[in-house]
Amino acid sequence: MFNIFTLENGRLARIQPEEAASRKPIWVDIIAPSDEEREWIAKTFAIVLPQPAHLRDIEASARFYEEDEELHLRSDFLLGKESHSRSVIVAFVLAHSVLFSVHDEDLPVFQRFRLRSHMQPDLVADCHDVLIDLYGSDVEFSADALEEAYADLGSTSGTVLNKTLSDKQAASVLANIAHAEHVNGRIRRNLMDTRRAISFLMRGKLLTTEQMEEARQIMQDIDSLDGHTAFLFDKINFLMNTTVGFININQNKIVRLFSVAAVALLPPTLIASVYGMNFKHMPELEWAGGYPFALSLMALSVVVPFWMFYRKGWLK
Repeated sequence: MFNIFTLENGRLARIQPEEAASRKPIWVDIIAPSDEEREWIAKTFAIVLPQPAHLRDIEASARFYEEDEELHLRSDFLLGKESHSRSVIVAFVLAHSVLFSVHDEDLPVFQRFRLRSHMQPDLVADCHDVLIDLYGSDVEFSADALEEAYADLGSTSGTVLNKTLSDKQAASVLANIAHAEHVNGRIRRNLMDTRRAISFLMRGKLLTTEQMEEARQIMQDIDSLDGHTAFLFDKINFLMNTTVGFININQNKIVRLFSVAAVALLPPTLIASVYGMNFKHMPELEWAGGYPFALSLMALSVVVPFWMFYRKGWLK
């Protein structure tokens, strides 16, 4: 499917395909186009859309270039803010004063921009404005996702720092931390790709003075978000190390319990071994209270070490 937009009273308005010839479009948003739709767009706008396979195989260093008076850009846009969030490659082609965007899935950034540009007048004036505002909306979406990651880590920090963690709780915390790290990594990569695209547009001298100023503002926003992502990485590492520390403490408690039990049971084991030999000349063989004496000695050899360990706090 595809959506064709033109300017109407300073707002971005959607038009029908049959109106494309009579009304000047500035943006054609193409989502998972079929072969028939590709042929129609090629015939109507005299442009060949890039194939999805080419979008995935192209090297990062060759994502931005000019060819036959057409400007080509390949950028990653964030899809979702949850643990299964991922990036979707979008191909932009600027040709004949029209922006063509090709992607396999509809993106929240594009949905938000279409709604805002329809409601807010004079937001865009040409295809370059549409492209820059899409990148600006992508940065805003990344900031929202980063804020949600902050909130999720805040609740995780409360769990880690306010009480002792059990192994089950530690497993849940590690899953939350892994989710936050995944989202933060996606955001950071997305911002890096947007920075490269904006930098290419600024170097190409294709923007007006107002558009250049807006591009600089987007670059400043990216710089500020980079600092937040770096801080979030540090916080993730801190929580990870703290959680692993709690896991080690729990494991040490188990090992200490076995160590204490082994030391406490060593004396009665020794006594039982001696009295179990049944030598002929042992006085206990002719003494009626011999075995009760041995059992009492074994019990006392257990109680005394456990009492000492308890006094030292090793059993807590």
